[in-house]
Amino acid sequence: MPVKKEYPEMGWNLDNSFLQLPSALYTRLTPMPVPSPTLVLFNHSLAESLGLNADLLSGEAGSAFFSGNQLPPGALPFAQAYAGHQFGHFTVLGDGRALLLGEQITPSGARVDLQFKGSGPTPYSRGGDGRAALGPMLREYIISESMHALGIPTTRSLAVVTTGKDVIRETRLQGAILTRAASSHIRVGTFQYAAQRGSIHDLQALADYTLQRHFPGIPSDDERYRELLQEVIKRQAALIAKWQLAGFIHGVMNTDNMALSGETIDFGPCAFMDTYHPQTVFSSIDYYGRYAYANQPSIAGWNLARFAETLLPLLHPEMPRAVNLAQEILGSFPTLYQHGWLKGMRRKLGLFNDESEDEILVNELLTLMQEHQMDYTNTFRSLTLDLQQETLPGETAQYRQWVEKWKARLSRQPKSAAESQQLMRQSNPAVIPRNHQVEASLEAAVNSDDFSVMRRLLAALENPFAYTPDQDVYAAPPSPSDVPYRTFCGT
Repeated sequence: MPVKKEYPEMGWNLDNSFLQLPSALYTRLTPMPVPSPTLVLFNHSLAESLGLNADLLSGEAGSAFFSGNQLPPGALPFAQAYAGHQFGHFTVLGDGRALLLGEQITPSGARVDLQFKGSGPTPYSRGGDGRAALGPMLREYIISESMHALGIPTTRSLAVVTTGKDVIRETRLQGAILTRAASSHIRVGTFQYAAQRGSIHDLQALADYTLQRHFPGIPSDDERYRELLQEVIKRQAALIAKWQLAGFIHGVMNTDNMALSGETIDFGPCAFMDTYHPQTVFSSIDYYGRYAYANQPSIAGWNLARFAETLLPLLHPEMPRAVNLAQEILGSFPTLYQHGWLKGMRRKLGLFNDESEDEILVNELLTLMQEHQMDYTNTFRSLTLDLQQETLPGETAQYRQWVEKWKARLSRQPKSAAESQQLMRQSNPAVIPRNHQVEASLEAAVNSDDFSVMRRLLAALENPFAYTPDQDVYAAPPSPSDVPYRTFCGT
């Protein structure tokens, strides 16, 4: 069984405020030891920002701590309980293969959850082994850190450790544990669990804790739960707009995968679009396209409605009045999302001011991209670099006409062409984690124990807006043999 030792030089500064909540919301548990842990990926910059000693933790000490064989001082591990609508169907869930170690208090005073993923079974495992395979854990590391570099709020990856113990899925796979950092792991599903299984006092305690942790500026008065709902809606509207602007498809937007902090969480069958199409789906289990790219804003609204339902007893003692209040607040989501998306699209096109026809201009471009199977990221990259001839194999008259219309729009603003291009360079990534490149790096790491391909990819993705020559190779779209691409829930 893991034991505690004091390692103050490591920088551990863990607190456990979530454990002050009703015990129905979690189960205390210790990680299961693994036979021969090896640290294969370690995020030095993230570790330093957390106040951890990156040099000391990047070796054998890191292998022990990030496998669960050695508990950091102050760690009180537990699995969280939550529920969720999975593809629209409600079920009671929980951390089936994850343990939250505690909350690291950073040098800046921020409170950050540190969580193991793949650390063994919990009471919520539903018959699973609670372990994880190396490939999916490396994949989450790549995608989550890419999201961070793109400026999209996200949980982050601190370390990946191989366990020395295989996991059995369809085949025998190398086992691994990911250490994840997050503002918190409070989800819509956490509130659904409290509303379904707990008392009104449990629900209120969770709501007050969430307010204190994520929205401390909201006064502690009778309006605070309405403000909580509104602020969560604002963060989700901003987050989903950023997903859409980057061409990111989460793949499994169940309510237990929506964090109230406004961070992207639970990277399973997620991926970035290559060829633009609104109905793009990568997940092998999304048979009907519920979580397709174009559906993400409406699904977010649906999930937020489920969150609002949990708050009804706190919004007003009279249920009809509570429902009206919730509906009124929920009604702000489409406008907030659309405003954020259009503002981002203007930036991607180098537009500093607003004109009433801008949305039409954007949608005309997206229609052309869909009709001519244009690459989403590279279309905006080519516009940024004034390389329109590289956008289409053989330009079409419609596309040339659109470019002229866009340039005329640019000329009607006070900013210079150089300023517009600079705005575009800040808004349009030169590189994204291309699916075929991610898979190539995973194959080298998992099958050949070669992490050099992955490290080069991570280096190229670290500053996606740099537009450096060494990024060019990572901007190449997939070959026909690499499509159609399918992803699978991490196991």
